[in-house]
Amino acid sequence: MKKFYMILAVIAALAMPAQAQFLGWIEVGDYYNSTELYNGSYFDMAPTNFYLAHTGVQMIYTPDLLTGMAGKEGLMIKYLNFRYYSESYEEIIRNAKVYLREIDETEFAVVEGVKQFFDFGELVAEGRYDIDLLDGYGEDKVLAMEMEHPFPFTLGKSLLVTIVLDAEDDDNCTMGSDYAPFYTSGIRGKAMTYTDNWTSFVDYAMGENFPDASAMLGCGTNVELPVTELGYTYEKMPGDVNGDGYIGINDVTTLVDMLLGADTGYPVNADVLVDGIISISDVTALVDVLLSGD
Repeated sequence: MKKFYMILAVIAALAMPAQAQFLGWIEVGDYYNSTELYNGSYFDMAPTNFYLAHTGVQMIYTPDLLTGMAGKEGLMIKYLNFRYYSESYEEIIRNAKVYLREIDETEFAVVEGVKQFFDFGELVAEGRYDIDLLDGYGEDKVLAMEMEHPFPFTLGKSLLVTIVLDAEDDDNCTMGSDYAPFYTSGIRGKAMTYTDNWTSFVDYAMGENFPDASAMLGCGTNVELPVTELGYTYEKMPGDVNGDGYIGINDVTTLVDMLLGADTGYPVNADVLVDGIISISDVTALVDVLLSGD
């Protein structure tokens, strides 16, 4: 017992080590098993359509859709993935820009009966996509976007995602209805789209019509969110001692092993009380959390 308390004293005296970085994922809609494909006007297709040379979309991911990030600290948005189905023979080239922004709103504003786009926010990714829709003809595919500049995010806010896709050649478009993204069910009105064969959404945002969105201007104004896999990094989740993204009885076991001297677990998450030291008090606090269900 004396040895045990000596170990506790040593651990308590140590400064917290450099923070580890963890990766987590959230699904909006049933990302992996969804079978609902978009079937309607290209004006209402999110995150993009390939029927026109220039497209844009704004999507609001509200706090209730992002609850899987609860309890985590140092959040950074890193990845956005969208599933689609293709029976096209086209090879599509698109220049992409992704903008992210925190907002308090959960809906698009309406001014004199016209829905309003938001200002884009921070440019976090841009690049060239060479999308061979014939490759994997008749299969599910993924439009994967990685943020070059991971975006810091605050829990309780809405995440506004703006995606701009521009063809290098105005004639570089698909024919017919051979491409469709997978869609959520019942999350309507959280996205608005922009479509044009000559003008980029970026240029539109700098023009006199912005922020108005209407069908007359080539916009879809009552659009459902596409199924989305959102990837984020985080630095800390007090209580998730084994680093699996959840808090459970295995974390108690890992924490006790750490206190007994085992080289296991993540010390940055073992400080359950967030007081700068790891001790038996953190075990007690973690057990209390599990018993309370909080």
